[in-house]
Amino acid sequence: MAQKIFPGLKILDLTRIVAGPLCTQNMADMGATVYKIEKPGLGDDSRVMGPKPRVADGQRPIDAAMTFLAYNRGKHSVTIDITKPEGAALVRALASHCDVMLENYKSGSLKKLGLDYDSIKAINPSIIYCSLTGFGHDGPYAGRPAYDFILQGMAGPMSTCGQPDGSPGASPMRTSMPTTDLITGLYMNVAIVSALYHRLTTGEGQYIESTLLDASVAYNGHLAVSYLNSGVIPKREGNANPIAAPSDVFACADGYLIIAAGNDRQFDGLCQAIEMSHLTKDARFISSQQRIENREALREQIAQRVLQHSKAHWLDRCREFNVPSGPINNMQEVFEDPAVKHRGIVVDVPTTGGASLKLVRNPMRFAKTPVEHRAPPELGADTDQVLAQELNLDKAALDALKQRGVI
Repeated sequence: MAQKIFPGLKILDLTRIVAGPLCTQNMADMGATVYKIEKPGLGDDSRVMGPKPRVADGQRPIDAAMTFLAYNRGKHSVTIDITKPEGAALVRALASHCDVMLENYKSGSLKKLGLDYDSIKAINPSIIYCSLTGFGHDGPYAGRPAYDFILQGMAGPMSTCGQPDGSPGASPMRTSMPTTDLITGLYMNVAIVSALYHRLTTGEGQYIESTLLDASVAYNGHLAVSYLNSGVIPKREGNANPIAAPSDVFACADGYLIIAAGNDRQFDGLCQAIEMSHLTKDARFISSQQRIENREALREQIAQRVLQHSKAHWLDRCREFNVPSGPINNMQEVFEDPAVKHRGIVVDVPTTGGASLKLVRNPMRFAKTPVEHRAPPELGADTDQVLAQELNLDKAALDALKQRGVI
């Protein structure tokens, strides 16, 4: 049996939607036991976000939407109504058995239930407690609801994405992926593992705060640092590379192609590939700087030519002449790509209902401690087992809690 990175590590997960669930999914893949606390009868809001998978005849339907399935692999679903005093007491009891606790509730709401850091620390001083909010527990925006779309706008990323002013379709553009949620979840992973290492060397637990605002602003990377040190506000550049030409997206007969010919050698190769060698002798395009200054005229000529053939045709030609290029693939094309297939990025995971669920594998690969991919849990599937195992509750006690609507 393969070794695990986090054998015996127990995580109490009170997060919902994307950021927190992605973080704990990564930990579950690496061997941690994740107890996902969900509201009885409803569960994580993401269970109903989007379509549900199709299954073969005779197989039990998978009663969860794609969003939930994407971020909750390998967890144990424990349904507890934390708004009831008995429910909050059960969560506190579970927290006393866990190494890490995460929550993404509105600022101040868990303190009323005795589930804030100070309350949990009193019963488990060594716990790593991670609180995820949109804007922090204090400050001018504390308590405001936060959504990925909103953060993509207010934290800066959308101001640099989209077609430039004055061009057709010019406007700020969001990404379809919830990038600010995803980057926040990954930062949380790093923070938790770092805190666990600190505890390993000191024995001390600690409180971690992560916000969508912090992570989203950090996500601007060199664009943020450039502004802070130059005062120049980055603008939308569309798909064009401001320091190279031709480097852009071009329409083909059957889709779109990226061509990035950033130096003289690559430009010469491109002109041969598209059978327009005369462009290399045009004074407007004779050097890299000239091509940048005359990018629109150059783009127009290349675009007319590229539109005459398919993506596959031009990809072959660009490879033949060593021109950096690549397709813009839709999702079907992504998963039909030979490299994606070779890397085994898709995994088939069996579910308890007999269906096989296709998921995207964890991209982290370890030679000695490979990740394990297990199906996302059905709502409340593990409640009885976890409460019996961790809190020694017998069937009579569990039945009584069910009758009172606590679990």
